[in-house]
Amino acid sequence: MKTYSIKEISRMFHFPSSTLRYYEDMGLLTDVERTASGQRIYTDKHVNRLKTICCFKNTGMTIAQLKEFFSYEIREDDCIDDILLLLEEQKESVSAQITQMQKDYIHVCKKIRYYKDIKKSLETQAPHPDWKDYK
Repeated sequence: MKTYSIKEISRMFHFPSSTLRYYEDMGLLTDVERTASGQRIYTDKHVNRLKTICCFKNTGMTIAQLKEFFSYEIREDDCIDDILLLLEEQKESVSAQITQMQKDYIHVCKKIRYYKDIKKSLETQAPHPDWKDYK
């Protein structure tokens, strides 16, 4: 079984070791063994759990929701409906975020066109464009 130090996991996931300790304190990372000198020992099980945590956090899931999900996962046969409901709600949240990001992307592109046109007008000494003309 492959094992990892806290430093290796920190590098792998690009966050400080304090975040790993926090996840452990919050009950998101469980069964972290320690060496005789007290150093944490992580396994592929922890790597997989951290991949899930990072994915869900990137979608806006809170620590409380993560804890809820993992508590359901322990008893997945009994909690399958709860798991599906939580994930469906998160999927809807992500969908709304994507829709908003698409709108924001369009707005940024419009601003880029507008300011490039201002730059062009400065270079050619033409009148500045009017924002209301950018739809």
